[in-house]
Amino acid sequence: MVFSLPYVPANTSSWGPPKDEDISNPNNPMNKWANLPYAPYSRGDRLSGRSVDFTSTWKSNSDRNDGRRTRESSSGKNANEEFQYKVEKSEQASFQLVDTAKAPKRFVAPAKKRAQQQSRLRQLNARARGGNEQQKDTGRYNQPQRTRRRNNWGKGGNNRKNWHHRVDRQASVAVKADWVVVDEITFPVLSKQRSEDLPSEEDLFSCGFLDQYNDAYERVTSKTAVPLKRFENKEFYPVTTTDDPVIENLAIEQTGNVFATDVILAHLMASPRSVIPWDIVVQKLPNGTLFFDKRDSSQFDFLTVSETANQPPLRSDDDPEGINSPERLSLEATTINQNFSQQILRQSKTPNNQSHRKNFDLANPFYDEDDGAANGMEPASVAYKYRRFTLGDIRLVCRCELHGLVQKRGEEQTMTAFALNEWDSKLSGGINWRDKIDTQRGAVLATELKNNSCKLAKWTAQSILAGADQMKIGYVSRVTKSNAYEHVILATQFYKPKEFAQQTTLSVNSMWGIVKMLVEFFGGKDEGKYVIMRDPNKPILRIFSVPPSTFEEDDNDEEDEE
Repeated sequence: MVFSLPYVPANTSSWGPPKDEDISNPNNPMNKWANLPYAPYSRGDRLSGRSVDFTSTWKSNSDRNDGRRTRESSSGKNANEEFQYKVEKSEQASFQLVDTAKAPKRFVAPAKKRAQQQSRLRQLNARARGGNEQQKDTGRYNQPQRTRRRNNWGKGGNNRKNWHHRVDRQASVAVKADWVVVDEITFPVLSKQRSEDLPSEEDLFSCGFLDQYNDAYERVTSKTAVPLKRFENKEFYPVTTTDDPVIENLAIEQTGNVFATDVILAHLMASPRSVIPWDIVVQKLPNGTLFFDKRDSSQFDFLTVSETANQPPLRSDDDPEGINSPERLSLEATTINQNFSQQILRQSKTPNNQSHRKNFDLANPFYDEDDGAANGMEPASVAYKYRRFTLGDIRLVCRCELHGLVQKRGEEQTMTAFALNEWDSKLSGGINWRDKIDTQRGAVLATELKNNSCKLAKWTAQSILAGADQMKIGYVSRVTKSNAYEHVILATQFYKPKEFAQQTTLSVNSMWGIVKMLVEFFGGKDEGKYVIMRDPNKPILRIFSVPPSTFEEDDNDEEDEE
């Protein structure tokens, strides 16, 4: 039997196959694969489901989907060069790659968004052109507010209804170069202030008169709405602290060491809920007496509308003086509130018939009978109560307001009156009052607590400061959405101020804690004039030390014009 040995390459230098094996030998079994191209690979390479890969780099489907990594083959970029298609140099010059992919559509922002962006650019350019070297350090306080849009990504998805529109607001007063920042207080710090003890209350005396409440307004519904009247012959007196002659006499007699009005104190108590910029002037006398004032030219006495709403009223470039602009809405709400407080009271048909009126010991200190009688004007039904609150060493004298008298279970009680107004439920992000006010009044009030949290907190604080037994809230709406001059009363509701404060999470101890902190802060400062200003960009109170003549030039100019 003939047995032929297979081809075995000889290795004369060591054991095993030789390193340089002669593949060209015809007896070598590897000769038939000598000209076959081969691409080396690693055991760690992942196959993509194909028997052969003609590309030098690859990505798996999962890698392409999540974009986590991009990988090349372990043998190098040109490892499969033998498998690649080769083009002659003469043909490569005339070769062109044709892109068959569709061009992406050009994104065009909506017209409303484009208008807002253009308005924003114009404001930025105007501020850039009006820069002043002198106000370089203080210019940021005078810039409009840049409210951050609250993005809800990652917290329940794309929830656009919780986004806040960016509103550009300017500071309530321009910061001058000679103003010095004394301190900054953040809103979270204000919210945490708390007085363990509540102050003792004492009524000094009352001025003016009060009319009786008309019980017919308890039966008002959306189907029997009552038109809101205009009381053009009634005069209201939003007099500041230092212009009050009664407070001046009390300060001379040293009845207290802190003097303010209920509107100013209530604003400070509810300041952590405020969004719109504001300012309050504080004057400290040499004997340590403090006066909390407001500027005569400020918008302090005008009510805000949808201040804390997700979609606050915006000024439109197309119609800056429109009925739904913030300024016009504020004026409308203030007028409604004044007319409502007088309409719900019983009116005497003749001047001599005052059976429904209660006169206090002193007359209205701001009413001039000679001028009023000549012009046919009379003071509104408002009683001014001068009260003293004692909290430790703090003796705070405050002028408070009451608006009427009401009979409850045979007992005569004092009341305050305020009005919420509906202007456009779709634009304000609220609900239609005419559909819900009779059956779901709680839902209407909850929406107003969300959209007007600061305003309701101020009304509640004013009622508590005045010692009112009841607080009347009216719901007033426009006759039509496009008519800002005619309104109807849809409903009214009585609330006890302290119980309403608990429902609206307004802590009385926290209210007095804020006042106590500010009084003690200014008590440790030198005599002079200070300004408390809400920053238009951040939830911060900034306290400035200003020259004594600040704001007096404006007052003199107004007197000269008169």
